[in-house]
Amino acid sequence: MELWFTEKQTPNVGITCKVNKTYHTEKTEYQEMALIDTEQFGRMLVLDGTVQTTVKDEFVYHEMITHVPLFTHPNPKKVLVVGGGDGGAIREVLKHPSVEKVVLVEIDGSVVEVSKKYLPEISCALEDERAEVVIADGIQYVRDHAGEFDVITVDSTDPVGPAVGLFALDFYKSIYDALKEDGIFVAQTESPFFNDDLIKRVYKDIASVFPIARLYLCAIPTYPSGLWSFTMGSKKHDPLETNIADIPELNTKYYSGRIHHSIFALPRFVEDLLK
Repeated sequence: MELWFTEKQTPNVGITCKVNKTYHTEKTEYQEMALIDTEQFGRMLVLDGTVQTTVKDEFVYHEMITHVPLFTHPNPKKVLVVGGGDGGAIREVLKHPSVEKVVLVEIDGSVVEVSKKYLPEISCALEDERAEVVIADGIQYVRDHAGEFDVITVDSTDPVGPAVGLFALDFYKSIYDALKEDGIFVAQTESPFFNDDLIKRVYKDIASVFPIARLYLCAIPTYPSGLWSFTMGSKKHDPLETNIADIPELNTKYYSGRIHHSIFALPRFVEDLLK
């Protein structure tokens, strides 16, 4: 008998993967969690029936949510990651030698523990001496830490359940306050094919808070539609003015200095969402 996992990405569209093995299932305080092994994408973390990350394509998401803001900022020393209990963003942040400390704030400690056990190639930097893991509400943590961070990334799940508040205008205002005077923030902002209304609202909200707002895209096979967006809010530094000659070669698979500017060249239908 074959076992298949299907994520209903919209009421009318789904992605289906053949499952080799189920490693872990759990109903945590906040969500239903599963760690499965799939034929196509390898080990996969699923929360409330939604794919969060896989060992096959995780590098795209984690590199793009971190290196774009970190290379836009001239000297990032202290970084905050809200969500992202799998640790992939932490791994990428710590590739930057200027970073002295990175704080991961994850509301669900079970995600961190399961990722450490079953996703070691993703969670491998969580024990680094420069990393601090805090199990807490990210929204409240941001409110309580004004003026502390050079870069903040919001590595959230979809805007349902405990993540709804991470897509709110008040949260973006709190992030602004938590950043230093030249700070930068980036959030994952879903698919322009399936979540156009959310992108419109979020971009408008971020642009109302930050002097510089930019949206950029990348391709992630296991995320709805395969085309994914991130939205940046910056107090001072424009990613389009980053000198790509200053971007060193890192141990990355997707991000490079060569694509740093090109990811902001948007298809016309995405440009239209932002008008």
